[in-house]
Amino acid sequence: MNKHLIALAVAAATLSGAASAAQVYSDDSSSLAIGGRVEARALLSEQADNKNVPAKLQTTDNEVTDISRVRVNIDAKTQIADGVQGIGFFEREFKSNNGDDENRYMYAGVNSDQYGQIVYGKADGSLGMLTDFTDIMAYAGSVVGGTKLAVADRTTNNLAYAGTFGDLTFKANYVFSGADYDKNGNKTDVHGFSTGAVYNVADTGLALGLGYGEQRDQNGVNTHKARSEQTFAVASYTVGDLYFGGLYKYGRRDGQNLVTDKVTDTQGYEFAAAYTAGKAVFTTTYGFMKDEKAHNVYDELANAVSVDGTYYFNSNFRTYASYTFNMLDKNKVGKVAASDQFVLGARYDF
Repeated sequence: MNKHLIALAVAAATLSGAASAAQVYSDDSSSLAIGGRVEARALLSEQADNKNVPAKLQTTDNEVTDISRVRVNIDAKTQIADGVQGIGFFEREFKSNNGDDENRYMYAGVNSDQYGQIVYGKADGSLGMLTDFTDIMAYAGSVVGGTKLAVADRTTNNLAYAGTFGDLTFKANYVFSGADYDKNGNKTDVHGFSTGAVYNVADTGLALGLGYGEQRDQNGVNTHKARSEQTFAVASYTVGDLYFGGLYKYGRRDGQNLVTDKVTDTQGYEFAAAYTAGKAVFTTTYGFMKDEKAHNVYDELANAVSVDGTYYFNSNFRTYASYTFNMLDKNKVGKVAASDQFVLGARYDF
């Protein structure tokens, strides 16, 4: 995430719990810290009475869903040479539905104070630092940035490099071809690479970023490895307590048409703004994404405005309220996919 956005209180909502982790062990060469968060979240939205019915035919009710979660992480570091450290990081997320628990991060590698770090395992891809320009909400995610290719997002079997040189941050990662199988025993595989760069223009408050990702997929009995591509361009400007961010995305075979369920090309853009007033932070985003079947003929894949407010009692505890106005056509995508969402949350970081 760019340093100008970090300067805002809103950045605290997007940082890992490791930012406030407590050091539980330290000696002359090694340290170990434990951190995380406990987050209670209640989601009010339309839910299908029967999910086995096609989306257009579903009957729905407005229901409150418990989407609370807990994250716990371990951050370890040891000095192995002058200015060089061996590092390891692990984070597990526990959800109200135990079946959705997951290991979010699990990697180890080497960090150089001068040359950056390289890690292997389940780690971030290279495009997350770009989608962070508009992924600033307390709850609602980036509807465009959230469609990153798997190899450009947090993923396993990932060799990732990151380095910061003055005002320039550069990332590159490669996800290896692996032997994964679905529940029917068919081999599945996603592999490829992504790369990105962010440049902070001195102390002007302006930041610019550009990134590209490419992957090949093999799914189920389909032995043809389809190629998907994405390009992201971003910019942000910070002045005083105000933050503005923008994102543009072009993708080839990187999305799913909500009407036909077919793989499709996509284009999208997103705008974000934040205002910090003392201990309160107000944020809003607008995101739009479409596929294009012919000249000026397309289906909307995302069209939403989100607003929220967060109050920071201190660095450890905050509460927030978030509302998303979903402007997709329910007659095309179904009531659930076109539902508005209202969320109340309370979060404790440790």
